[in-house]
Amino acid sequence: MKKLTILSPCGILGYGFPDASFAYGLSQKPDAIVVDAGSTDAGPHKLGARTAIVSRRAAKKDLLRIIKGGCELGIPVLIGSAGGSGGESHVRWTMDIIEEILTEHPDWQPKTAVIWADIPNEAILAQLDEGKVVPLDALELPLDEQVLGQTTGVVAQMGIEPILEVLQAGADLIVCGRAYDPAPFAAVGVLHGFDLALSYHLGKVLECGALCCNPGTTKDCMLGVLYEDCFEVYPCDEKRLCTPTSVAAHTFYEKDHPYLLHGPGIAMDLSLCSFEALSRNRVRVKGSRLSATDPYQIKLEGARKVAYRTFVVAGVRDPLLVSQIEEVEVLVRESVQEQYPEIERDAYSINFINYGKDGVMGSLEPEHSVGHELGVVFEVLAPTQELANALCASVRSTFMHYGYEGRKATAGNLAFPFAPSDIPFGAVYAFSVYHLMDVDSPTALFPWQWWERGGSNDKTV
Repeated sequence: MKKLTILSPCGILGYGFPDASFAYGLSQKPDAIVVDAGSTDAGPHKLGARTAIVSRRAAKKDLLRIIKGGCELGIPVLIGSAGGSGGESHVRWTMDIIEEILTEHPDWQPKTAVIWADIPNEAILAQLDEGKVVPLDALELPLDEQVLGQTTGVVAQMGIEPILEVLQAGADLIVCGRAYDPAPFAAVGVLHGFDLALSYHLGKVLECGALCCNPGTTKDCMLGVLYEDCFEVYPCDEKRLCTPTSVAAHTFYEKDHPYLLHGPGIAMDLSLCSFEALSRNRVRVKGSRLSATDPYQIKLEGARKVAYRTFVVAGVRDPLLVSQIEEVEVLVRESVQEQYPEIERDAYSINFINYGKDGVMGSLEPEHSVGHELGVVFEVLAPTQELANALCASVRSTFMHYGYEGRKATAGNLAFPFAPSDIPFGAVYAFSVYHLMDVDSPTALFPWQWWERGGSNDKTV
C-alpha cells in the first residue's frame, strides 16, 4: 500500500526531545522530518521585539540532531515559523545557528533554502485601500499607514504552496518564515500525491509533537503515516499512548469551532472524521474534508511598542489585608495618582493581579473561595522605563506601609521573595496587525532563495 511517513521531533524547535525516541523515529525510515518552531500563543512580544521563543542553546541542541538525522537518511528536513515568529530577524537567527552546525560538520552538505514571510507595508496598504484587509480581533487602533509605520514588521502565515515549490526544486533543508503550523507537514504529503485534507489534518496532529498522547507533551517525538484514504499516528516512546479520544481532542484544540478549521486558502471540515484505535498506542483517522476558500486569504501578524513595564511580586499573609485586598489596592492606586498630579492619569496604568483570588480567570472565575495567603503582582505601564520604575516604586512603598482598617502593626503588609523587589521589564508590545488579507497568489508574497553558506544572503524575490 502506498504510504508516507513523517517524523515530528517535538512541538516547538528547542523544546527538546529524548534521544531514544528520536532514534526510534529514525528507525522507522521516515520520508521527512518536520518541526514547527513558532507560535503566537505567548502574545506579540517575541514578534515585536524580534527575539526568539527559545534559547540559542536549546535551538542548536535540537537542530544538531535533526539535521544529522536528515543527512544520514537522505530525507528533507522542514522547519516552520523559524525563530518563533518567523520574521526576517528570526529566520536569520535560525540560519546563523544552522551555519555554525554545518561549519562544525563539514561532511553534512544539505541543499538549503529559505522562504521569507515578511509582508511589505505597501502590499498591505494597497489591499487595505480596496477593502481586502479585515481584522480578526478587536484591536486598539484601526489599521492605517501610521499604525503600520509604528509596527516593527508584519509577517503572514504561508500555506503549502511556497513550501511545495521549494520541495519540488529539490531542497534538503527548508527554513520557513511564519507558516500556518500544519502547512510544512501537509506540503510533504501533497508533494508525494496524497490527499490535501488528510495531509493538512495529519499536520494539525503532528505539529505539537506528542501532545496528542496520554500523557501528552510537546517534548517528545511522534510519527504520522499517510495512506490514500486515511492516516495513522503513534508515539516514539512506548510509555505514551495514542487513543481515539486523545487524538480527537488534539485535533480540536486551539480552535473557536469544534470541527471547522481555517487556514491559508482552505477551510477544513472534520465533522465526519472517525478515530479508530489500531493498538494500544496507534490511531487511524479517516473522513477529513477540505475545500478551497475564495478569496484566498492569509493571516497577517504585526506588533508595535505601546509602553514600558515595571512589576513587583509580593506575598500577603495578614487575613485582615487578604479580606480587603481589592479595596486597599484601589486606595493605593489613588494615593500614587495624587502623589503625581503633574502626570496625566491616562498616560500610565497601575494594575494588580491577586493570585489566590481570581488571579487567573478574573471576573470569569466561578469559585470565589480565598485561601490564607495571596500572591500579589502589581505592574506599572508607562511611556518610558524611567517613569514606569518611578511609579512602581511609589506603588510598592505605598502598599507596603498602607494603613488598612484593623491593622495591628505599622508595617509588614508585603513579603518580597526577591531583592531588589522592583523588576524593570522593558518594552511592552501589542498586536497592531492581526488581520486577514486577500491575495491573488499564494506564493507571490513568500519569496524563497537558496541559502549560500558564508555568503551575504540578501533577501531576493
